[in-house]
Amino acid sequence: MLVCAMSDRSAPLLANRLRSREDGAMEINAHSTSMPAGYRMRSARSDDFGVLAPLFAELADFDVPERRNPDDLWQGDLELARRCAAGEAPQAFCEVLVENALDAIHGVILVSLREEHLSGAPSAHLEAIAVHADARRRGLGAALLGQAERGAKARGAQSITLNVFERNTRARALYQANGYDEELIRCMKWL
Repeated sequence: MLVCAMSDRSAPLLANRLRSREDGAMEINAHSTSMPAGYRMRSARSDDFGVLAPLFAELADFDVPERRNPDDLWQGDLELARRCAAGEAPQAFCEVLVENALDAIHGVILVSLREEHLSGAPSAHLEAIAVHADARRRGLGAALLGQAERGAKARGAQSITLNVFERNTRARALYQANGYDEELIRCMKWL
């Protein structure tokens, strides 16, 4: 598993992609190339979990290492998302990407606020990011990533990190394209 961190060069790539609406939701800027118009972000709600549970399960939609249980990759995140929606996790936020026309959830981000691993500075950690399989290849992942960064920065974070399995090449490509550096390598040995 690699640990990635956002570098300074990603800020210009992600600026001004979303704008606030009167109802507090975020809407994609029509001039953004990262996502088609017609989507908005909002906080996850308790009644979203019928859709979110299978969406979180898509976090294991890659060549999971042989001795890993795919369910272990997302069940803890789903529980944290439930706590966020219930207002029981003040050091985290969970937002969903909604297609306006169908009022359908197409993606989710889950971010926790914590100290940066080495410096102790205020930071955030992207716990989960997922796009529904039928909505992939539309730039929605990049838009969700940008929303996670803006939400973390608005809450005082000076950096954002994430973990990704080496085999998850689709996710790694997204992170690298958006200015994340593969900074640490986590080694593990089964005993």
